[in-house]
Amino acid sequence: MKDVTVIGVAGGSGSGKSTLVKRLQEAFVGDDVVTLCHDFYYKNYPNLTFEERKKLNYDHPQSFDTDMMVEHIKALKSGVPIEHPVYSFVEHARTSETVRVMPSRVLILDGILIFENKELRDLMDMKVYVDTDADLRLARRLMRDVRERGRTMESVVEQYVTTVKPMHEEFVEPSKKYADVIIPEGGFNSVAVAMLIENIRSLIRMK
Repeated sequence: MKDVTVIGVAGGSGSGKSTLVKRLQEAFVGDDVVTLCHDFYYKNYPNLTFEERKKLNYDHPQSFDTDMMVEHIKALKSGVPIEHPVYSFVEHARTSETVRVMPSRVLILDGILIFENKELRDLMDMKVYVDTDADLRLARRLMRDVRERGRTMESVVEQYVTTVKPMHEEFVEPSKKYADVIIPEGGFNSVAVAMLIENIRSLIRMK
């Protein structure tokens, strides 16, 4: 499948990436679109206890098995189906399940650190960075982790201060320089999203 278009969507945790990805999925559903999240590829530590896993730094590039993600993207671009891992944010571990993904015309990559890795960047036809104020990102992360991941407010704030914020400043924010497009507020910026969709359609037509 030489005509696969790969779009990378990066930005800080709680920036609005998921909303933007959803808007893109809706826009390109007729083009056969698939999304791969970097979060699927968190490394597994079965030898550690739950309490030990809770203390790991999940916002550092080494927390991800990016090599596996790269191989999966290459396979999909070659027309080969893949089986990506399933990660439990409640247990901080991979489950025994996998999800089969078929090749598609449009492949969307989603993750806070997908621009940090050069091999991963080089597979993308367009790189989009979602730029959102830190206070708003923290508020969104707080609501998500408490509602969806069974976390306490105290644990979310502690993690944000000790790892999320420092790793954002060290790795995520600097990766913005690799973006082809920067969108403030992500999927909530309707004007920018409409322009982005049209640009991606132009890319697809050129292939």
